[in-house]
Parts: sequence; C-alpha cells; structure tokens
Amino acid sequence: MAMISQLLASTLRLSTPLIFAAMGGMLSERSGVINIALEGLMLMGALGAAVGTVATHSPWLGLLIGMGAGLAMAFIYALLVIPFRANQIVAGMAINMLALGLTPFLCKMLYGVTGSTPQISYPEQFHSAPLYLAWIVVGLCWYLMKFTPAGLWLGFAGEHPEALEAAGIPANRIRWLAVLASGVLAGAGGATLSTFLSSSFARNMAAGRGFMALAALIFGKWRPIPAALACVLFGFADAAQIQLQGVKFRGAEVPVQFIQILPYLVTILVLAGFVGRARAPKALGKHFSTANERE
Repeated sequence: MAMISQLLASTLRLSTPLIFAAMGGMLSERSGVINIALEGLMLMGALGAAVGTVATHSPWLGLLIGMGAGLAMAFIYALLVIPFRANQIVAGMAINMLALGLTPFLCKMLYGVTGSTPQISYPEQFHSAPLYLAWIVVGLCWYLMKFTPAGLWLGFAGEHPEALEAAGIPANRIRWLAVLASGVLAGAGGATLSTFLSSSFARNMAAGRGFMALAALIFGKWRPIPAALACVLFGFADAAQIQLQGVKFRGAEVPVQFIQILPYLVTILVLAGFVGRARAPKALGKHFSTANERE
C-alpha cells in the first residue's frame, strides 16, 4: 500500500512540469503556431529559476525569473515565425539548440562551471505549491477556451484567421500573445524542474520533457483537461521507471538503461497509436498575412 501511495505521489510530482509546458503549447498551437520549442523554453526556465532562487533565496521569485526567461526566449521565437515568417519547425529546433548551448555558457559566466548551478537549500525549494498551481492553470485554460471571448479569438486564430481579421481583431496579435504566454508557462514548467523536482539546475535537465508535453498535447487533441491527463500518464511512466530500477528478471538485474527508456517508449507508442486520429487546428503552421501585407 505504501508503495502505491509513493508511486501516486511521484506521478503527480513528475507530471507537474509536463502540465505547465503542455498548457503553454496548447495556447500557442490553438492560435496556429507550432511550438516545438517547448524543450528550449523549459530549459531556460529551469536555469532562470535556479539562478533567481540562489540569488534571492525565494523560490517564488525564482519562479517569476524562470517564467521571465521563458518569456524572453518565446519572444525570439515569435519574432522569427510571425513577422519574419520562418519555418516554425526549423525555428523551434533552433530555439532548442540555442537553449542547449546558452544554458551551460551562462552557468560558466555566473558560477565558473558549465554543469550546474549551486545547490538550493531545502527550505528555499518548493515542496508542493507547483503541483496545485499546475492544476489551477489547467482550470484557467479550460475556462479561457470555453467561456471567454479571448478563448474564442484564440480558436479562430488557429482555425480561421481570415474571419478573425474580418471581425477587426488582428490574428497575428493574438498569435503573438499566445506564443508569449506559452513561453511563460513553459518557463514555469522548467522552473519546477530545478526548484521542485530537484535542488539545482543541471545541464540538459529538461531531458525531452518538452517533446513529451507536445505529445501529451496531441494525445489530448489540443484540449486542456485531456492534455493534462496525458501528462499524468507520462508522469506515471516516469515514476514507474524510477520504482523499477534494480528489478530482477530470472535472477538477473535488468540493465537500468532499459528501464529508463520507459517514459520515452510510452510517448512513442501514444503518438504512433493516436496522432493520426487527432485533428490539429486548420491553420496550424500556416503563416497569416494581413490585407495590407498581401497588397
């Protein structure tokens, strides 16, 4: 019974950064902008939160700095794909590669090492707050999409941007706001990695979670609650691989590398089985030009 309780608690904790990133990705993609840059946004958020917490001794201020770091990186991404009309997948991968190289460089500049930031003391870490905050964000995203004009505008920006423009609401402005909001939420997801699940920033600590969040988003058909539940599924797979480490099969210990691939294997199987059934927003990945630009 204790093992089941521990597995459940670990599942909820490990799904928290995925939920933040998936909600951010949902806002961006529902507006029509593919956000494959979630991995890089999370990485910058993780570093920003760790640096902020070490400097201010407050995880809440660290969280805000991590969100700001995600926002700054999302601004670069939005600049590339909205006014400059870069290929969204290529630009997203470029942001991921930039974050992968920039974070150790910044660590070297600040602390003289490339591997990690200084340890955050236990009283200065988050213990449960991000878990509750993540589900509050899910509820807010659900309410936004279902009951507010902003949610309606967001949906039209990703489905029929021409109709939104005809109603006098600039579709690209909605996309800008959505991508920036995705940076804030993905940055928050990264912040939980370094101040909630861990006690410092470590190089490449996102470890594919941005892509898992993207897979959860697709599995959940770009809807907040199903996407969050998909994150819980991936969190369960991650928690299970931790519990299974050291298990023996026919008297021989299973190599830990085979167990550690479990979350990624589940992600691949989910995408292979469900991605074809999910209908993406019609204008997803398509650049939109205003009437003035077309002239």
